[in-house]
Amino acid sequence: MQRSYRSKFLKNRLKIILLVLVATTTIALTVIARPVAHLTLTAWSDRDDRQPLPSGTVDDASHLNQTQVTIKQVKSQPGVAEVILQSVLRDALRQGKKVAIAGSRHTMGGHTLYTKGISLGMLHFNRMQFNPATKILTVQSGAKWSDIIPYLNERGYSVAVMQSNNDFSVGGTMSANAHGWQHNSPPFASTVEAFRLMLASGKVVECSRQENPELFSLVLGGYGLFGIILDVDLRVVPNETYIAERFVIKSEKYIETYRQQVDGAATIGMAYGRLSVAPESFLQEAILTTYRQVPQATHAIVSLEKQAESGLPRTVFRGSIGSNYGKSLRWQLEKIVGGEAGNRVLRNQILNRPSTLFENRQQAETDILHEYFIPPKSLEAFLEQCRTIIPKYEGDLLNVTVRNVHQDNDSFLRYADQEVFGLVMLFHQQRTQEGEAKMQVMTQKLIEAALAVGGRYYLPYRLHATPEQFRRAYPQAAKFFALKRKYDPNGIFQNYFYLKYGR
Repeated sequence: MQRSYRSKFLKNRLKIILLVLVATTTIALTVIARPVAHLTLTAWSDRDDRQPLPSGTVDDASHLNQTQVTIKQVKSQPGVAEVILQSVLRDALRQGKKVAIAGSRHTMGGHTLYTKGISLGMLHFNRMQFNPATKILTVQSGAKWSDIIPYLNERGYSVAVMQSNNDFSVGGTMSANAHGWQHNSPPFASTVEAFRLMLASGKVVECSRQENPELFSLVLGGYGLFGIILDVDLRVVPNETYIAERFVIKSEKYIETYRQQVDGAATIGMAYGRLSVAPESFLQEAILTTYRQVPQATHAIVSLEKQAESGLPRTVFRGSIGSNYGKSLRWQLEKIVGGEAGNRVLRNQILNRPSTLFENRQQAETDILHEYFIPPKSLEAFLEQCRTIIPKYEGDLLNVTVRNVHQDNDSFLRYADQEVFGLVMLFHQQRTQEGEAKMQVMTQKLIEAALAVGGRYYLPYRLHATPEQFRRAYPQAAKFFALKRKYDPNGIFQNYFYLKYGR
């Protein structure tokens, strides 16, 4: 009897163990199967079906501004390029044509475009020279950061302030007065020592804080409306090695955590934040990433290899389009394994990354950027409005990056008249009239929310703000455009931005 009872007991126990194993395995397979299936489908459908533009037309990063133009490519032949540019300006005046200046065309509101105008392509105007004694890089305006960063890296230096990607031109960065992950710093204008500018008359002038200071401030953030930037003197900084640290927090604690971890910490070289777009924590959770300097003794010059395709990270990112599950999966993965926490990384490695790694490749769709500059005390109040507005207007929000920007004392049409936190939002939309109309309404609502808390919006993106909203956000705009007409009385330099807000 006892042996029989023991045998039954063991058999029952074995059944229970087997049932538990089967159940655990089933759950594990279910947990693994869904993300694997989701990512596999995303990777399969992530094909590039974009069509080339018709001959004689150009577009910008919105893929919504196809425009017929006459393209003039400018090359950096010593003593020749300036003569050619002067000839182009004389011909434009004689023929009654307008000139729009273009680098990488990463703006989204036609800031580099004018219908049937002359499009000056500046990317081949790209020579550079570094003076180690003064730590000044002199570079032509068409040079891209993807060329500049390796050049500086070989010499042990890095860019002081720039966008988070390397596929922009110097002239474009100047014209939008960009900012980046370089925390507790004013925008890019603060790193510009001087530049040479060709006016509409063909005259070349030197601009700095001491010489032609009015033009200096107008061109920085002037969207190509005052002249052709020829070359610029930039202040650079030493390259550094960092260790990344991450802090997962509630959005309402972001400013407090930033003050504790970044402000006053001399060893922090760069910092940025990211907000959740997952439905269960929509704009309510954040990750603050800081890059702490490693002692210089451990630093060595490392060659920068070209960035390869991002593979799985791209698939995870693109898998969030139109998918609440995809957004939740990405946020969970980002909280667990995202970023470079614990790893050593060079400043130049962080900066030398192209935006193309995660770009949209579908002909019928596009990704659109917004950015709102919010005073620290109002950040949570603005996010509270965003949590209502974006779902209401069915905005497909893919990403929000948070960057600190200090007061700008250099540019005329400034967006940072005090310390602000920039919220860089990336939305996905259809390239249809309906998709554009929905985006316009939502954008105007978000701009209103930013203005209500003392903030502003960034100008290089879609021209969805009403003229009245633009004037409220930039009260210096009337004088800005009056000075544009003073320096360019024949209106040679024009673009869609000027057509909507300047005339």
